[in-house]
Amino acid sequence: MKALKYLLVFTIPLTAYISFTSTGWITFLPLIYVFVIVPISDLFFNIDAKNFDKEQEEIEKNNNLYTYILYLTLPVQVGFLTWFLFVIQDTGLTTLDYIGRISAMGIMCGVIGINVGHELGHRNNRFDELLGEILLTTSLESHFLPYHNAGHHFNVATPNDAATARKNEPLYVFWFRSHFMSYFQAWKLENKRLKNSDRSWFHYQNRMLIYTFCNLTLVGGIYFFFGWKGVLAFLAAATLGILLLETINYIEHYGLLRTQNKHGRYERVKHNHSWNSNHVIGKLVLFNLSRHSDHHYNGSKHYQILKSLPDSPQMPTGYPGMMLLSLIPPLWFKMMNKKIQEI
Repeated sequence: MKALKYLLVFTIPLTAYISFTSTGWITFLPLIYVFVIVPISDLFFNIDAKNFDKEQEEIEKNNNLYTYILYLTLPVQVGFLTWFLFVIQDTGLTTLDYIGRISAMGIMCGVIGINVGHELGHRNNRFDELLGEILLTTSLESHFLPYHNAGHHFNVATPNDAATARKNEPLYVFWFRSHFMSYFQAWKLENKRLKNSDRSWFHYQNRMLIYTFCNLTLVGGIYFFFGWKGVLAFLAAATLGILLLETINYIEHYGLLRTQNKHGRYERVKHNHSWNSNHVIGKLVLFNLSRHSDHHYNGSKHYQILKSLPDSPQMPTGYPGMMLLSLIPPLWFKMMNKKIQEI
């Protein structure tokens, strides 16, 4: 029964269903749900910092229902993306309706496509990783895995990491720096991996080549069946999903830095190198992503057993609420720079 609370994520496709079958302001319901209803709801629930004891943790770790919930998101995401490409063709849509439905699909791409793709991409088996790759491809973000696993987790909280926001760096600058820098570093990491095994970068085992081919095939297929209107709508939705990812990246490590020794080597990643939140609703919708310190301490740890620890710096509200605050840099800097000094 403990696993069933994570079915809350399927309220996202429920709101997308309403968006796709409606017109007017209600087409923005997924956006309203994630960034208005969820943050407000977090204010009315007690913060949940409880962890499983060792015995219960072992039980929950081996409970496959948690993984089956992740698997269920794949047909939902692919199904909604396909449906989106049909409903966006409706000639009776106003500009407002068109933008609203794109925003709905963008929320699906960010919360389900990328976030669940991230979780499955950390699993130590090829099947789960493949499902993660498919989910990430629905947002054209498949390069995320090579960079995130081999780059971000290694360089987090250092100037070498594309996905660590620097103190006083505005979100809007970070979006571009993080996305494009991580993309190019994903190529470098793959080229280095192949070079170390005496293979050319132009090799079928280069994941970036495979991902590029899959992305182009997806966009080409959408153009073939749905024309430029479908392509442009998909690219807009995927872009929104990517911006949601980068905004989460921004708030997760903002201003946090690991110390260097006299030889220039960084200390190991600790629990105080990620911002955390135990606000209940946002935590459930994002599969415990906001217990981010424990995730970086052990990247392969399944979402359901991530811990809240006293030395993990805490945000004043849940991740969705903090994402909203980050959109207003002066307010963000005023609040978070003060909290950095308190660590």
